[in-house]
Order: sequence, then structure tokens, then C-alpha cells
Amino acid sequence: MADSEKPWTIIVGAGPSGLLLGVMLAKKGVRVHIVEASAELDDSPRAAYYGPPAAYELRRAGVIDDIRGEGFDPEMTSWRKLDGTFLAGLDNSLLHDYPDRIACLPLAQLDRLLYRHAIAQPTLKVFFNHKVLDIGQDADKAWVDVETPEGEKRLEATYIVGCDGASSAVRRCLYGKEFPGWTWDKQIVATNVAYPFEKYGYDDANFFIHPEHWHMVARLTKNADGSGWWRVSYGELSGLTREELIARQPMKFEAMLPGNPKPDQYDLAAISPYKIHQRIVDKMRVGRFLLAADAAHLNNPFGGLGLTGGLTDIGGLYDCLIGVYEGQADESILDKYSEMRRERFYAVTDPISTDNIKRLFDQDPDKALENDEFLKVVNSMQGNTEALKEFMKSPMALRYDFTQHYKTNQTTGGQENGTKTGVISHVEQIAPGISD
Repeated sequence: MADSEKPWTIIVGAGPSGLLLGVMLAKKGVRVHIVEASAELDDSPRAAYYGPPAAYELRRAGVIDDIRGEGFDPEMTSWRKLDGTFLAGLDNSLLHDYPDRIACLPLAQLDRLLYRHAIAQPTLKVFFNHKVLDIGQDADKAWVDVETPEGEKRLEATYIVGCDGASSAVRRCLYGKEFPGWTWDKQIVATNVAYPFEKYGYDDANFFIHPEHWHMVARLTKNADGSGWWRVSYGELSGLTREELIARQPMKFEAMLPGNPKPDQYDLAAISPYKIHQRIVDKMRVGRFLLAADAAHLNNPFGGLGLTGGLTDIGGLYDCLIGVYEGQADESILDKYSEMRRERFYAVTDPISTDNIKRLFDQDPDKALENDEFLKVVNSMQGNTEALKEFMKSPMALRYDFTQHYKTNQTTGGQENGTKTGVISHVEQIAPGISD
């Protein structure tokens, strides 16, 4: 590879986080290579909702209008009992004029959209079938040894970013099997299904409180008549095999869903059982290697904080890397990236996502309105439009403005930088989705 073709940054992983970072850097003229182990983009059932801080970064990348054009803006989010009884809700349509309101587009479609934007950049290249085998670095550069259809290769760059998901090869090369945190004793089954939930008065996103059949139903696509595909994600017993979990799906749907449907009454397009974790690495920077999104941290998916938090990582890392590239910041800003993204995980993502999932199974649904502080706060604001609007913007607490550490000390985030306040501590819901 000639020096003129050598990238300044190599990004491992052509998922949404890797592609978004690549697009943002390439639009500033940075030479970027993205390497992906798979032969094609991932098409499995994953997250679909992008909360305000993620929408902010997607807007900065110049793709949010395309996302809204291909997807839709969710409106009502509600919490209910298993029989459908409404307990509390938030009307996201109140933010119709807010540029960083929630957006919905299934992640596989977002991947394809970002890929189109990526390959349109003259300084960005994407390489599939490039599996990371090993990594290394010295004072001047970092490298990845990759397995390709043409044999093993060593690829070099000034910085290398691991955006390669929960099973990150970059993270494992840096830390081995160590991934601090813990695993829930629950399992999740994520499905994509066509069923007439609109006939039963379901909102765009619905969380159901029940000790056994706790679940979430969220709209993925919206046709003119209100029909479309939905994500149904539900909790399951621990210790079951993948085959056992899949075999139980018809029974779970019949017990959970309105109308108690049999398999011939819905169209099941995808099903994916998986374990859920609350984990984060000790450092998101190791020399010339950076980690972001699921490669760096994991949390349960209820509330969408995995995907939204991961894309917020990307915006922060972009500001740090471009600051170094343009000479506006020295390399110590990359340590600040690690410090503050970990702080946001512990202060916001971890406790709120934990509360989100426990709310669904760890209380009596008949007493939820008496005992659940979050539901009480939501209901107390009904009728106060301004309070509700500010409440629904409060996930911006996930953000941190790294440009304040530039040598010129010019900040760009303003009041949306986010600090965890009493109100923000209750922002459990905002973006119902499923993370990887």
C-alpha cells in the first residue's frame, strides 16, 4: 500500500457506529478505511429507535433527513398492564419542531443508508471479509493483522477504532476475555412480526409490566393505513437453549399479545434470543486504539440506551479525533474521551437502563402507579406541555462536549452538553429499541 493510500484512521466494524464515524471523519477530508469481518452488512433484528443524543449526531453527519424520510417519527410511548390497561405515557409528537427528536428506522436499513453515504466519500473505503486476527502499535502507528480472501495482511494507521460490536475482536486483543460487569439472569427474545396491534389501540412504543410475561411492542414501519412491522421483545427463563426459546415463542405470543393469537394469525419474520449484560471496559483508549459503542460497553436494551449511547460515543470520539487531526487538540483529549464516556455510562446508561428493565418485571402491575417513581413523575407532568418537552429532551445528558478541551476552547454543545440532574435521573424511557 502506497503512503498516499495509507489511512489516518482504520475503523474495525461496518455496523452503524463504525460507518457513522467513518462518514463524519471522511466529510472532513480524513482518509479512513473500514474493515468488516463479514461478507456483507448485518441484517439481523436489532435496534430501531434513535433518541435525541443519537439524532443529534446523525444530524451532524448529514443523514437524519434521509433517516426520517425512509422511516418515521414515533409519537406516543406508553406503559401498560398485560391486559392493555394504560398506566402512563409520553407524547413525543410534542417535539415535532425539535431537530433532535426521536427517529425510527430499523438498524439494517440504517446500515445500508450509512453505507451509501460512506462509499460516496472519496477518502473512505470499506473492505468486507477482513477478519481481525491480531493488533499491535508502536510510537508512530498502530496496525491490525487481518485474514482476507487474498491471504493475511497487515494494515496500518495513526489510530485504530474498534466498533466491532459485543464480540469485538479489537477488545479481545486488548483485554482478552476480561469484560468487567455482570450478566442478567434473564434472557431476551427479539422478534419482528406483522400483527394488527393498531386494531387494539397500541401506541408506537408500549412497555408491559408483568412478573412473567413482561415485554415491549414497538412499531418498526408505518404504512398509510397504520399497519406495518413491529418489534416484540420479551423476557424469558434463564438456562434454556436457543432451540427451547424458539420453541416457546408461540406460547409466549398467545399469552402476551392482544387477541391471544395462534401462529397462523401473525407473520413472524425474525427471531433472535440473546443474553443481556451490564458491562464496560476499564479504558476506552489504549494507546493508539480506541473502543466505542458495544465494543466498549453493553447494557440491557429496554429504553434503547445501548444504541443511543453507542452513537453518542461516536459523536464524542469524532470531536476528539478531528481535534487531533486538525491540530486543535493534543492526544490527551483521547484520554478525556475514555474518562467521560465511561462516566456517562455509570451516571446515566447503567442505572437508567437497569431501572427500565426492572420496572417491567420487578413490581406488582396493580400497584405500579402507587410505587413507581418514574411513572408518578410522568403522570404528574400531564397537561404541562413545556415540562414534558424538557423531560423528553433530557436524554441529552448522555452527551459531553469535548470541544471545550480544544486549545481554542470553543464549545459547540451549549446547554445540551448534559449533566445528570434530578429530572434527568428519571429519563428511563425515551427510545425503545433493541441493541445488539
